[in-house]
Amino acid sequence: VQLQAYGGGLVQAGGSLRLSCVASGRSFSRNPLGWFRQAPGKEEEFVAVITGSSRDTFYADAVKGRFTISRDNAKNTMYLQMDSLKPEDTAIYYCAADENSYFTGTTVREFDYWGQGTQVTVSS
Repeated sequence: VQLQAYGGGLVQAGGSLRLSCVASGRSFSRNPLGWFRQAPGKEEEFVAVITGSSRDTFYADAVKGRFTISRDNAKNTMYLQMDSLKPEDTAIYYCAADENSYFTGTTVREFDYWGQGTQVTVSS
């Protein structure tokens, strides 16, 4: 089982990026998928999560209204559209999958599979 995150890069403040996370080895169509990030010198923090059916999404207050999480179960892929980026969004972004088929929470310990991370750098 592998999660692969793509789409990071360098962007100016106010710009946009779209991250993708492709899962391979099994289907996660029924599982919550999430994005987390870790900035230099800081602990990993929750960004967004989406349930298997896409019925429910949850966002960290810091990104609410600017980021949009979505998924395409036919492609076993999750996305994070990031708009109005700020320098404080600079971090390594990780995608993750929950082994459970129901939403259990937004903390790191709820997620069982992790991608390798993609760097997002927002310049001021």
